[in-house]
Amino acid sequence: MAVLAPLIALVYSVPRLSRWLARPYCLLSALLSAAFLLVRKVPPICNGLPTQREDGNPCDFDWREVEILMFLSAIVMMKNRRSMFLMTCKPPLYMGPEYIKYFNDKTIDEELERDKRVTWIVEFFANWSNDCQSFAPIYADLSLKYNCTGLNFGKVDVGRYTDVSTRYKVSTSPLTKQLPTLILFQGGKEVIRRPQIDKKGRAVSWTFSEENVIREFNLNELYQRAKKLSKGGDSVSEESPVAPAPSAVPDGENKKDK
Repeated sequence: MAVLAPLIALVYSVPRLSRWLARPYCLLSALLSAAFLLVRKVPPICNGLPTQREDGNPCDFDWREVEILMFLSAIVMMKNRRSMFLMTCKPPLYMGPEYIKYFNDKTIDEELERDKRVTWIVEFFANWSNDCQSFAPIYADLSLKYNCTGLNFGKVDVGRYTDVSTRYKVSTSPLTKQLPTLILFQGGKEVIRRPQIDKKGRAVSWTFSEENVIREFNLNELYQRAKKLSKGGDSVSEESPVAPAPSAVPDGENKKDK
């Protein structure tokens, strides 16, 4: 079963295999996974390995390895039925251009309170989250387009600074699906966040696309007002928030966006 499950998943994933292999880090993951099987099954490499099998055969899986492989295959098959059973590497972090300020547990509150005329959009993320990694280039591109004196973009790693997640009520549990979370701050106060949270503490399904962020956070109007602020300097008075009011949060079950 430990070998049959990944083979079935592999056959099921053949149509997507070409696109999968186009990513270098996925190809590296496949090579590392294949290397484990080769080391454990191909003599004379496996002859020098220790084993806990009763027959003393070092070129076959012992009971512990079989249990681990079966457990991992069950987890992968339940999480994504089209996944191949591979011990995959994490996708590389985004390293492109951006106008984003990174906060820690001490600087985020200070920066939000420094100048209350400045509007902040802050992403609460964790490096281990695949959704956060997928959203990183989109968020960076938005910062390049909309960042100005009166409209700033920030990020804080709640996976590293857990007290920040508590203060701003952003759960880091994978079950709540609250990562990433975008919060708009005006006058140092939260105005709107996405995804919204229902009464059961779960994130309401929302797609983190560039179009959705621009529309939900009203970025075009915020940018125009922020440019007026930068031109007017200190003589410009504070204006009322322009972000839309949060809509009602449904209380039912939420389906994951595909």
